[in-house]
Amino acid sequence: MKPEAVFFDLDGTLIDTAPDFYVVLNQVLATAGRPEQTLAAVRSQVSNGARALVTLGFGLAPGDAGFDAALNTLLDAYEQRVAVDSCLFAGMDAVLDTLDNAGVPWGIVTNKPERFTLPVLVGLDLIERVGPIICPDHVALRKPDPEGLLIAARQVEADPARCLYVGDHLRDIEAGRNAGMTTVAALFGYLDPNEDPRAWHADHYIDEASDLLPLLRL
Repeated sequence: MKPEAVFFDLDGTLIDTAPDFYVVLNQVLATAGRPEQTLAAVRSQVSNGARALVTLGFGLAPGDAGFDAALNTLLDAYEQRVAVDSCLFAGMDAVLDTLDNAGVPWGIVTNKPERFTLPVLVGLDLIERVGPIICPDHVALRKPDPEGLLIAARQVEADPARCLYVGDHLRDIEAGRNAGMTTVAALFGYLDPNEDPRAWHADHYIDEASDLLPLLRL
């Protein structure tokens, strides 16, 4: 089946943003006198959002004293460094070129706020290529609710049943399934080492971005 559209999660699926989060988190931790975190530790938590990075670095949970202040400090620092070391995952540019050349729209459905999503896309020269960009700012319910994916499909007049959604987290696969889309789990993404992605029951699993190409039927 040739897809009518392909949608991607952002962090850990389309773009490797962990290197910038790694630098920013350790800058904030150094200022606070906290020990440095490894890139591997940061990568394992990026898909869970900035709150998870605060928990990783400061040992604080939402609701704890100091959590909100640490979160705001981290987000303000990240806003100044959203696309310095971040990049498309290896092979992803060829996938996007294939979609563009075939006239198949592609977009992003992410739990990353628009405040950070748009600057990343601008910094990586993707803003003029991408179709729908659906962030938490645009929906009532975040993934795994299918609202964002259904909005994206409507924007390009695509049948959800003929769309692919690619993600690196259980909630991505659940959202795609809830939207009636074909789901693709990106095993190269930010996987929790304690989780088995095969238990997500995605329709397809890919070890690298180029593995998407045979699934496009283009």
